[in-house]
Amino acid sequence: MPDLRTPSGDADHVAAGLVATLPVLSRAIERHADLELPHRKPSDAQLALLRHVEAHDGVTVREAAEALLMKANNVSALVRQLTGLGLLERRQDPDDKRVAHLHLTATARREIAEVDQLMGAHVARALQDLTAPEVAALGAALDALRALNGTLHRPAP
Repeated sequence: MPDLRTPSGDADHVAAGLVATLPVLSRAIERHADLELPHRKPSDAQLALLRHVEAHDGVTVREAAEALLMKANNVSALVRQLTGLGLLERRQDPDDKRVAHLHLTATARREIAEVDQLMGAHVARALQDLTAPEVAALGAALDALRALNGTLHRPAP
């Protein structure tokens, strides 16, 4: 049964707008962080994995891959890169030596906080150039964007 909350044309229009706008917005925020950080910013994929491990300390590669909608071999490659950079630790499971649990290093925690602070400050400065109703509309949209994110991360039927 179709959902009657949003007419199809409106949903298509919103979807097209989000698909066009969100990557450009993300790139603009990333670019400013790249310019302002004193160290190399992790790639988007590396940062996604680091943030996931931060939120789910001890996660396995397989669990992280499923949560990030990535292939396990790609996550394994990211783990090797991040381990080599001193940002991630692999700790062997005591019961199953084939399984490793992922943990952030203190350096990773510091760098993630620094990236998040810079990105947040940049967006906060940009919000000052918007009107109060525009800022209010963006604030009101946050819950809907979180819900959309959850829907997009559910496995396809």
